Amino acid sequence: MFKNIILAMLLVSSSLFSADVNWAKDYDSGLKKAQKEDKPVLFIISRDTCKYCVMLDNQTLKDKQIVKALNKDFVAIRSWTNEGDYIPDELARYTPGLPGIWFLTPKGEPIFKPMLGFIKKDKFIEILAIVHTEYENEKKENEKKGKK
Repeated sequence: MFKNIILAMLLVSSSLFSADVNWAKDYDSGLKKAQKEDKPVLFIISRDTCKYCVMLDNQTLKDKQIVKALNKDFVAIRSWTNEGDYIPDELARYTPGLPGIWFLTPKGEPIFKPMLGFIKKDKFIEILAIVHTEYENEKKENEKKGKK
């Protein structure tokens, strides 16, 4: 009984302190989720042998503030070039380096041009705030005009 209590406490504490982005299973399911939740998409084109991709993953995308913002305000999708994951042609064509970081509408349309390479935590959180604000403002404008 005592072992079960200790094990349960360890499981709860490890889940409280872990910082993981809730990545969508794949591109299509991520867009469906974004449309359902009406959230912008963070789409990262990556490769596990890319130095700057690994840095982005191990430093920036592990930051608790960034994880919280991504999980609350975005749908996160990552495609691995070395695993043959789906990458839309338009996005692949305009991503000359890795990691390629795109912000998309829930329909998969680019909001901004891609950012390339490693981005430090403090800059990334600023970028997330800007994208979130712009997306919400655009939604409000479209509602005023009667669009969705």
